[in-house]
Amino acid sequence: MPNIQIYYVKRSFDVQKAERFFKERRIPFQSVDMKRHAPGRREVELFARAAGGIAQLLDRTSQKVLSHPAAYMRDESAIADEIMADPSLIKAPIVRNGQKVTIGVHEDVWSAWLSA
Repeated sequence: MPNIQIYYVKRSFDVQKAERFFKERRIPFQSVDMKRHAPGRREVELFARAAGGIAQLLDRTSQKVLSHPAAYMRDESAIADEIMADPSLIKAPIVRNGQKVTIGVHEDVWSAWLSA
């Protein structure tokens, strides 16, 4: 049985789409509001590996992120510190199944998790 967690900062269309995907298949999941429960360093590092680097975690479509100094930093540790201090910089949703993570909507990957 998968252990699904959906991380978000605000309920966007993509977050709702992820939740609907698992609800339709009757797969229990845990929603994690990162404003209330900020991710720790290990979680941020796990998310960064899934995204292909810590800089890829930043939501560069957001004006808030583009106006934030983290968008222009090169030091991965400094970016991680900024993300832990302000999780709203991260793309959403982040869907986690144990050590497996997707950033954004990836229904094909989630289906593979469920069939495994």
